[in-house]
Amino acid sequence: MAYKQLKLWFDRDLAVLLADKLLSNGVQFDKDAFVHIATQELDDLELKGRVEYIADALYQHLPFDYQEAISKLVAILGPENEKETGMFKEFYWVMPIAKYVEKYGLVDFDVSMHAIYEITKRNTGEYTIRPFLEKHPEKTLSLLEQWAKDPNKHVRRLASEGVRPRLPWAAKLDQFIQDPSSILPILENLKDDPSKYVQKSVANCINDVLKDNTEVGKTLIESWVPNASKERKWIIKHALRNLVKANADWAVKIVAQ
Repeated sequence: MAYKQLKLWFDRDLAVLLADKLLSNGVQFDKDAFVHIATQELDDLELKGRVEYIADALYQHLPFDYQEAISKLVAILGPENEKETGMFKEFYWVMPIAKYVEKYGLVDFDVSMHAIYEITKRNTGEYTIRPFLEKHPEKTLSLLEQWAKDPNKHVRRLASEGVRPRLPWAAKLDQFIQDPSSILPILENLKDDPSKYVQKSVANCINDVLKDNTEVGKTLIESWVPNASKERKWIIKHALRNLVKANADWAVKIVAQ
């Protein structure tokens, strides 16, 4: 999905859509006031700014109690995304809800984790999870390690995508740039994942690790080579793509095996 095209979808129609979904679920909600507030300055904003602006408007019009507010937002998410695509094309409207949790959800870890779990099955929680990794690293990593074994492929993907040290469109996770060892158990749980969607995320996460901690990434990959499944071989090859292009001897040799 092109950035410029996606940006244009966050407009008055999206604000109306969110308002109508809330109203149809019995939420007491001033639709006109919300749409007015949510769209006042959208024309001057880029994609991320538009998403946050609409999220802030939701915050102004939903109950002040976070648990009550997020329960109303989760209730409008609708059917899960059964495909490996469509996160943005079909479920783009979920992004302000994810931003709402990211910005206002640190007050309640458990409620927010449930919301992220549900959001991820439609859109993605890869950006939303990052403030929780910074504020509650041990609890969040422990949960993501469990999610790496979840039956839902979107949830499993979040486990690796959310901890990427250098995730595009997101702030860097400096703790994993300095020391990625705490995310390795998550990657271990996903090394033979059957979903190409998940495999790509695992490979991209390892590629991030290799940029700052080459020896850590190298050791991990070398431990995966013996008796590697076809899924794992694909992950390894994709993770090493940049090093292979640079003709790094050890990467070329591993991919050739």
